Amino acid sequence: MSQSPTDQAAWFGAAADALPDDAADSVLIGRIWDPLVEGPSPVVVRDGEVFDISADFPTVRDICELPDPAAVVSGLNGRHVGSFADVLANTGVADRDRTRPWLLAPVDLQALKAAGVTFAVSMIERVIEEQAGGDMSLAAEIRERMLAGVGADLHELSPGSDEAARLKDLLVAEGIWSQYLEVGIGPDAEIFTKGQILSSMGTAVPVGVLAASTWNNPEPEVSLIVQSSGRIVGATLANDVNLRDIEGRSALLLPMAKDNNASCALGPLIRLFDERFGLDQVRDLVVRLDIEGEDGFHLEAVSEMARMSREPEALVQQMIGPHHHYPDGAVLMLGTMFAPIQDRDRPGEGFTHKPGDVVRISSPALGTLVNRVQHAENCAPWNFGVRDLMGNLHRRGLL
Repeated sequence: MSQSPTDQAAWFGAAADALPDDAADSVLIGRIWDPLVEGPSPVVVRDGEVFDISADFPTVRDICELPDPAAVVSGLNGRHVGSFADVLANTGVADRDRTRPWLLAPVDLQALKAAGVTFAVSMIERVIEEQAGGDMSLAAEIRERMLAGVGADLHELSPGSDEAARLKDLLVAEGIWSQYLEVGIGPDAEIFTKGQILSSMGTAVPVGVLAASTWNNPEPEVSLIVQSSGRIVGATLANDVNLRDIEGRSALLLPMAKDNNASCALGPLIRLFDERFGLDQVRDLVVRLDIEGEDGFHLEAVSEMARMSREPEALVQQMIGPHHHYPDGAVLMLGTMFAPIQDRDRPGEGFTHKPGDVVRISSPALGTLVNRVQHAENCAPWNFGVRDLMGNLHRRGLL
């Protein structure tokens, strides 16, 4: 389904909405596609203007590996590209002017990782998916039975604690233990690969769900930018698109449920950690989700990071360390408490996406990530990989 430029501009919103509320006091970096060099360039966004800093740092990975990325970026000028408003406007139109730059996802060589089942509400929904075998028509009855047996308020339970172990024993005795409860309250977190390097989408472009999926949803999340050393240096927003029917059939189908064409969105920009914004602020973020369907359907929800059952640093330590290395760093999506049960079409069947849905994920400190849902098969193919990036940087004399 194609939209006119006017329609496209309406759904991704104004530049002011895309940026953090305190953008003037934020250190913001990202990436653009620059037609002048026929490739991607890291940029800094300052005072509503975009500056190309590829002459200093050919990749975002290079910036994020610095001892103090925010301090270095704050002192860079770079080549002026244009206003952020103009670059964003050229990103979200179907017939973009390909002679002018547009936004990309803000990361490049970092591994795309995600943590699952980090909120009690979403943990219960994963169990329901498993119990229902991916059949959304069974979810309502199973949900009622699960909440009666487990309880909905588990966010204060510390995973891996003695209390969690006792709850596990109780659930096993009741016959409702699940692999999702294991990673939700057990000692080991679920850390999985969300997508391949360079495959993530940015803001104002489509995200994809498989045409064969009949039960799916967005997952609004905060993502941490992690150095190869394991140090956290920034954050951005994410949509960890999930196919509930496919994962519900078998947890072994998680790669099929999570990693598809255009199924990961990040952005719009990375906010680097500095004296104003760091991990303490991330812990207190509230992430808002808005979905607008072409059928008039509307859904709103929030995820409060304070309700996470695991600390962000603990998730990073399970992802990276002596046991596993990421020489170019990683993006770690921290999970979501959003598990939509609001009925869309028929009572008891809950929510699922339809093509044309507009998904807005926002937080005052990180801005707004906006994407329109399409079938993954109809989204633009991913055809610019690591070899293409290295070749482009070499031709530009940046390697």
